[in-house]
Amino acid sequence: MLRKKRHLLCLCLLILIAVFFTGCSSIDQLKVKFGMKNNDFEYIKQGKIKKIVIQNTRDPGFRFIVTDKKAISELYDILSTSKQVQTKSTLEPDYVFEMQESSSKVYKFNYITGLDKSEAGNLYNEDKVYVVSKRIDNDIIKSLWNIRKPKDFSSKYYETIINQVEKYYKENGAGKTIGINLYDDVDVAKFILSTDLENFKTNLNSKVPGAELMSTPKVSEKAKDYDITVGVKTVGYKTFLYKTEITFLDKKSNTQKKYYIRISDESKDGRWTTKVDTDRPTGW
Repeated sequence: MLRKKRHLLCLCLLILIAVFFTGCSSIDQLKVKFGMKNNDFEYIKQGKIKKIVIQNTRDPGFRFIVTDKKAISELYDILSTSKQVQTKSTLEPDYVFEMQESSSKVYKFNYITGLDKSEAGNLYNEDKVYVVSKRIDNDIIKSLWNIRKPKDFSSKYYETIINQVEKYYKENGAGKTIGINLYDDVDVAKFILSTDLENFKTNLNSKVPGAELMSTPKVSEKAKDYDITVGVKTVGYKTFLYKTEITFLDKKSNTQKKYYIRISDESKDGRWTTKVDTDRPTGW
């Protein structure tokens, strides 16, 4: 914290000096020199980018097309203050940014949400890696959403899966390996983020020995590596309602069990209730 304050104070002093004795271009040069600005995205500032496509990596149908000049300018402000690093994060990218200068010239970057303080970059292409502020999540991506995900989705979705897997393991899965497939849960694929998956894996490992998230690509081919596979399928959601089916396929005992789970906050006061059925409920 102290180092950050000193860094900020130093920058302020330099800017004050530059204001009195030089022009704006010199201020930018000082920022570049002290690692507070880069010149790698000047093509955006120069107005060469007319359209930016932001594509979700888990849901091909979930994408944003940005043509608003103000939004493009805001993106430039964020990217131009990013820090170039040598190593990219090992997490899977959540989005792909395509900044289109022309039909034949596109600047393409992979982006991981929820990171901005690690030395491992969260925005990268084949040439360079950057640590970019989470302002992209809040100022750019969230402002473009035109759908509502269930309230408290991240906690309720992953918590429900872990609880059901833990219960099944204690009753039927001791000593067996368990592989969980979230990648085919297409209805909520757009809401699944790599940082949340990391937390999910940590919590899962602490509660269910031998259970893990099946990796991509080709999850279906990974199934043969586990004694039990767990399929998760979201079948409906609203802001205060979430319904899912969790299916356990046990190859060792040659059995299949399906659970119908309804999570709701009917009073909308944060007191969620969970109902689990082994038979398909009426009106499901």
